[in-house]
Amino acid sequence: MPSEHQRVSGDELSSLPETPTTPDALSPPADVPSADRAARRAVVLFPLLVVAAGVIGLLWPAHFTGWAPTVPWMLGVVMFLMGLTLTPPDFTAIARRPWPVGLGLLAHYVIMPGLGWLVATLLDLPPQLAAGVILVGCAPSGTASNVITYLARGDVALSVSVATVSTVVAPLVTPPLTLLLAGKFLSVDAGSMVVDILKTVLVPVLAGLAVRLAVGRYVDRVLWLLPWLSAAAVAVIVLVVISGSAARIKDAAALVFLAVVLHNGLGLLLGYAAGKLARLSRPASRAMAFEVGMQNSGLAASLATAHFSPAAALPAAVFSVWHNVSGAAVAAWMSRASRRS
Repeated sequence: MPSEHQRVSGDELSSLPETPTTPDALSPPADVPSADRAARRAVVLFPLLVVAAGVIGLLWPAHFTGWAPTVPWMLGVVMFLMGLTLTPPDFTAIARRPWPVGLGLLAHYVIMPGLGWLVATLLDLPPQLAAGVILVGCAPSGTASNVITYLARGDVALSVSVATVSTVVAPLVTPPLTLLLAGKFLSVDAGSMVVDILKTVLVPVLAGLAVRLAVGRYVDRVLWLLPWLSAAAVAVIVLVVISGSAARIKDAAALVFLAVVLHNGLGLLLGYAAGKLARLSRPASRAMAFEVGMQNSGLAASLATAHFSPAAALPAAVFSVWHNVSGAAVAAWMSRASRRS
């Protein structure tokens, strides 16, 4: 299920630029049509699941009072499951292609934080919402980008590499960027944020990787289940965020949605443009679009809830749904363009 929690392995990735590789979490590598159907089904079903969770939180918020402490635990589950999908070839792929991976990392952490600040400023968002939008922009790549890149016939190996590196460096990059850009809206405790990202992102990812290395043959048997477990965890995050801000949503929903659409849409466009300006191949530029425009909104929601307020987590909750919808639509358009050419 595509979100900031679905992984596609970089093992044995095809070198053909217009032929997508098969996500190992979706189907066996030999069965490309089956993988494609599974990925498309997940792209449709995950946003529906998250929307349903949001509606429940909006209609019956009193039932989830006191659930806020579960958010970092749910994020930890998501990141542990992500770690389970990593393999050593995912890391060797980074060493083999330092230039495009470095470019993707730089574009991600320059374009999206900058766009977050720009959108918050131009829309004159209230401080809590402004900080939430900027925090989304400062988060690492959403690993749904791997699946969306696959559907778009993009460079999946590059997508996996950029998503992995952006997640690993997040404790060093996300807090200072948030302090720099959101500090004028709200007080930001960057040191505490570093500790939270280490606990809820890096440690669970490394733990998942260790388990994969130790008992990989058993993990391989349940890879198909991992995205759906992650989907359930992200749905809980969205439910808690929405229920905690139910009283404010009616007033802020349209403004938050506009901010998210602008943030995500401009990120996709500028990410693709960055790849083209760097003279990357068309598949690599497509990967850049999704690595820049899609964010780990689960992390943003968790940090916003812990360090700001439930209202500040609203942009992340909306982003969690929207970037899958927009990403799938752009991927479908790119895939059709590839077939025509």
